[in-house]
Amino acid sequence: MKPVKHHSQEMRWGPEVDPLRIGCGWDKEDLAKPWLLIESSGGDSHPGSVHLPDLVNDVREGASKAGLAVGRYSCTDMCDGIAQGTEAMSYSLASRELLAMAAELHYRSGHFDAWVAVSSCDKAIPAHLIAAARLNSPVLFFPGGVMHTGPDDISVDRMGELYARLRRGEISEDDYRYHSLTAAPCAGACNFLGTAVTMQILTEALGLALPTSACCPTTENEQRRLAKAAGAAAASLIAGGLTSRDFISSQAIENALVIHAAAGGSTNAMLHLPALAAEAGLAFSWQRVREINGSVPWILNLRPSGEHTADLFWYAGGVPRLMWEVRDRLNLDVITVTGRTLGENLEQLDAKGSFQSHSPQLTSHGLAVRDVIHSLEEPLDEHGSLAVLVGNLAPDGAVCKRSSVVPDMIRFKGHARVFNGQSAALEAALTGGIKPGDAVIVRFEGPRASGMPEMFYLTAALAADRELNETVALVTDGRFSGATRGPCIGHVCPEAAARGPISVVEDGDLVSMDLEEGKLEIIGIAGQGRSPEAIAEVLQERMAHLEVWQPPPRSGLLELYTRLAGPAYEGARLRLS
Repeated sequence: MKPVKHHSQEMRWGPEVDPLRIGCGWDKEDLAKPWLLIESSGGDSHPGSVHLPDLVNDVREGASKAGLAVGRYSCTDMCDGIAQGTEAMSYSLASRELLAMAAELHYRSGHFDAWVAVSSCDKAIPAHLIAAARLNSPVLFFPGGVMHTGPDDISVDRMGELYARLRRGEISEDDYRYHSLTAAPCAGACNFLGTAVTMQILTEALGLALPTSACCPTTENEQRRLAKAAGAAAASLIAGGLTSRDFISSQAIENALVIHAAAGGSTNAMLHLPALAAEAGLAFSWQRVREINGSVPWILNLRPSGEHTADLFWYAGGVPRLMWEVRDRLNLDVITVTGRTLGENLEQLDAKGSFQSHSPQLTSHGLAVRDVIHSLEEPLDEHGSLAVLVGNLAPDGAVCKRSSVVPDMIRFKGHARVFNGQSAALEAALTGGIKPGDAVIVRFEGPRASGMPEMFYLTAALAADRELNETVALVTDGRFSGATRGPCIGHVCPEAAARGPISVVEDGDLVSMDLEEGKLEIIGIAGQGRSPEAIAEVLQERMAHLEVWQPPPRSGLLELYTRLAGPAYEGARLRLS
């Protein structure tokens, strides 16, 4: 370990600093201590952030007792659920970049020696990961945990489906309204394996969060104890000289990919992990993603692809138990924020009997650990959660959450039904304009075109339609919610705004998807099969007559993001040079 001088030894500020810190309520003794930033996304923006200020105070208590002076800063995040179906969703990925910059600003301008990131959800956690790699300072993450499920086992992931059923007259307004008021019964991240829970899992898998801290139910007293332990652990990081890039290594990112495959995680992680790798100066191998998902079985039985909720995952042993199941596939010698290796952390938990214990909370639901976390011998699927696709429709790649696709749709051929934007596609899905066998193409929804919003309502409408849910494939240069079910292929690169092949697909073209072979191709023109050479000629001819796409007028953050965003396969991060 490399010793680190803290701010009071470097004396790098002017004479105003001490009185200004005293004005914030610090004691004079605090000025000579190491300074810890607690950076949170706390605020009234959504249930995943509203409770974070209380956890920040718990982290602060643990850090103060460990001899640190603490500054509490925050920049709250937006809620994709609140923004869904509106133009506000275009700000979602842009918000990731903004929150990363806010953390960078707070850390650098405050002369801190280390920081703890307290966040729960799908853009705040990735933002803090990007900032951690950028700052390369001592850092520890404290995930904000998950809420409980609403009545009748309805949580937020089912609301899009219920809305589609309401529009079709299948449920009453009263039933819909009841569930809309009870689906998020308390604070915490949404209680299913969406992007928020996926990123909590991956942060712990990367070794950046204390064991068992991810996905803790917010009503458990254990969460407060873990928060205090996180504050104390930050002091050890400063003393030991461990910084973020000691944790964020190629081996740790590979561990995250293994856990993502085993968990059946959200496709959005395939934006955030490449962005993290790039910020840390590491290569991200899509070939390795394909290999891992071809060899690591899917074993975590959580909704939307599985049956159970994320609080039950924590009661079943959480991330350590999942890692224990696939430990032979992991790099166990990577260092973690405990100061020990991953292998040592798992061995310590095993010695305590953590992997042999039986949770009374699971028993009260009539469940055992194996109902939630399957073994490698009896997996949910022999393949991992993700399929990486390439072909003449996606030369630079696309992704699909394979674990959400029924076996009959692993291979699909259909006639293209093309929409320039998801609003028209959603209306068609709700009013009978999409038919069984259609390959629904939604374009101009990539990072440069519109900020890459989710297709949540569209996918929910298709999943809720009994005729369409196992007969239609969706292909887009946009992205999907972690709650997506069905054959939904996103992140198509190059995107339409960058003149990718998706920009010249026409109604009636034959589209083929093969998740086993990793192929996404146009195989016919105007309903007739054609040779690859003939199709290439047609696409080239169409491209020659394609008008240059002009973005709509924008301002501020969204204008900056859409003008500078890189491609999805690089993480859709801002390209500043």
